[in-house]
Amino acid sequence: MLAPSRKQRPSFEVVCELVFRPLAHLVVLALTPLRVPPPAVVLAAATTGVTAAALIATHHYLAAALLLVLKTVLDNADGQLARATNQITVLGRYLDSESDLLVNAFVFAGLGVATHQPLLAAISFLCVTLVLGVDFNMERLYRAECGEPFDPMPPAVGVAGVLAKVYRTVYAPQDIWIERFCERRLRRSTKGQRLVYHDRATLQILANFGLSTQLATLAVCLAANAPAIYLWIGVGCAVALLPLEVRRGRRQAHSRL
Repeated sequence: MLAPSRKQRPSFEVVCELVFRPLAHLVVLALTPLRVPPPAVVLAAATTGVTAAALIATHHYLAAALLLVLKTVLDNADGQLARATNQITVLGRYLDSESDLLVNAFVFAGLGVATHQPLLAAISFLCVTLVLGVDFNMERLYRAECGEPFDPMPPAVGVAGVLAKVYRTVYAPQDIWIERFCERRLRRSTKGQRLVYHDRATLQILANFGLSTQLATLAVCLAANAPAIYLWIGVGCAVALLPLEVRRGRRQAHSRL
């Protein structure tokens, strides 16, 4: 029963798929008969995340950890609910992406207050944002190379149109930069060499830097009364992008020999 509501991805985020998606499915089963619209679940997740951020700032770490777990379950439930009830909308796509960024900003602000390291928190926030953006775009570009184009910015009107403008302001520059970076690396490459560069192994690794894993890791750090450790983990995830890119470049270079 869970399979139809799963988002089909070419990679596997272990914590998400084995823990949060099954829990989210239980939420979907409860909400479906109530005809709850998926955007309401997105807003509930955002509210839960912002509340967790406030609890982090006031050193209520265990309560914050529990709310972050709940937020992650709801994060997965909104998409599953949309797919299960055939309510996939452009509004939901933009609302989900932008609420996640907003919650992350509040969470890292709370971490900065709690740890008295606002600069490290700001750097970690930028690093995690970059990692999540690379994860999203590498999957998008992989699908394009495999003949499965995916438009992260579908046209929208009304409230969705306003959110689309926010997306173009906040996310589009990063999406464009990542795509241009990859294209520079792939100049004069054949189709086969491009596929070697956009490999599944890289997607698999990046998937496990995803938002569900990030929030689960933060929850563990909070439960252990060690929020500052997560700030360094966020920085470490960004640093890990470098050897991943070196590996991809070497594989592509060897394919030319």
